[in-house]
Amino acid sequence: MSSVSLIASSKLPTPWGTFTLVGFKETASGKDHAALVMGDITTPEPVLGRIHSECLTGDALFSLRCDCGFQLQAAMQRIAQEQRGVLLYVRQEGRGIGLLNKIHAYNLQDQGADTVDANVALGFAADMRDYTICADMLKLLGVSSLRLMTNNPRKLNAMEKMGIHIAERVPLQEGKNPFNEFYLETKAGKLGHMLKAEDDQPTQG
Repeated sequence: MSSVSLIASSKLPTPWGTFTLVGFKETASGKDHAALVMGDITTPEPVLGRIHSECLTGDALFSLRCDCGFQLQAAMQRIAQEQRGVLLYVRQEGRGIGLLNKIHAYNLQDQGADTVDANVALGFAADMRDYTICADMLKLLGVSSLRLMTNNPRKLNAMEKMGIHIAERVPLQEGKNPFNEFYLETKAGKLGHMLKAEDDQPTQG
């Protein structure tokens, strides 16, 4: 049984082109999730894709504390350039802890904690996200093979385990600035994100 249901779709014009916006509902929680689709993604060729976790502060409020908003816009632009691809927008704010807890975590970071220690201090795991729903969203959209835009090895491993073939990892290093430098170093050092120069090459899988 799928963890999500496909509910509705519509056209969505953006500065980079017109996408199809697809809405999903998560069975267990009732949360809404979305996908942006461009072109025919049901053909056998690997699809350029991005799994993007909701980040209100970065995506909508232009925060410089993270790289999320920069990654979102870059991914949409790259998909539009190829005229074919999919971006999943998954409602798992703050690596799954939610917006209010994320603000609490930001306060702890203001006092010197890093992004991982702040989540742990609030009683959460470093990363609470569940990628099962992502695989099920892709399957409902007809995608079986991805060229995944990510720096996060956990996403790569999760998709492969859930039956989505990763044909290529496409690095997505965007938006580094003085306000998020420590955050990015923590993601690389504690969460294994591939942010070093030697990681910044597409890899075939």
